[in-house]
This record gives sequence, C-alpha cells and structure tokens, in this order.
Amino acid sequence: MGIMRTKSIEQSIRDTEEPEFELRKALGPIDLIVFGIGVIIGTGIFVLTGVAAANFAGPAISLSFVFSGIACALAALCYAEFASTVPVAGSAYTFSYASIGEFFAWIIGWDLILEFTVGAATVSVGWSQYFNRILETFFGVSLPRPLPARS
Repeated sequence: MGIMRTKSIEQSIRDTEEPEFELRKALGPIDLIVFGIGVIIGTGIFVLTGVAAANFAGPAISLSFVFSGIACALAALCYAEFASTVPVAGSAYTFSYASIGEFFAWIIGWDLILEFTVGAATVSVGWSQYFNRILETFFGVSLPRPLPARS
C-alpha cells in the first residue's frame, strides 16, 4: 500500500452507500445548470472585464469570451464524463483518487480548498467595491479609505 494506490469505482460507490455518509440527491438539471453557470461566471467578470476591455483589449474582448466559452464547455464535458464514470460525490478529489492515486487526490483536495479560499476572497473584494459604490451614490456615505477594496 503506497501513496499511489487507487480506489476502485465499486469501492467508492460502496463507501457512499453507508447511511452516515449518504448524500440526498435533491438537485435537478436546472439547479445544476444554474449552479454551474454561477461557479463559472463569478464576480470577477463584472469587476475587471470593463476595465480590461477599455484599457487593453478593445473589440478583441469578444474573441476572449468565445475562447473562454469553448474552454469552459470542454471542461464541463470532462466533468460530465468523470461524473458518469465515477457516480459519487467528491468532485475532482474522487475522480483523481479513482484514476491516478491517493497522493495526487490529496494534492487536488488541498488545491480545491485553496481555490475556494482565493475565490471567496476575490468575490468579497468585488462585492465590497459594489457595496461602497452604492453607499456613495445613493446615501452619500463613504467608507474610510482602508476599509473598501480599491482597484
């Protein structure tokens, strides 16, 4: 038993069938589509896209969106293939555990934690800018300079 051991798909399914680890499947197709779009878009598209288009890209920003959309569609197809092959919860961690081993699954699990942490920080910076702008525009109140994130 080394760090490169894998878990079979059958074992992964058996592990999730135990009552204390079983997840209720309550999301339908529309829920999953909306959730996926929300994860893909995030806040960054609203925070930096206009600035980048105005200052650097110009009309080529539309090509960037096309290429990004193609890359997102291919990533979605990869996840769909993984999910149909290993039909258990766990996302990239479970997929990598079943295919390339425990060590890489551990790295990917920690990578996901870091990704969500950085993503949450980025979203909070974007929303703090929105909130500060709303306070300034509608209420004439401005937060002290160190508090809001400025771009």
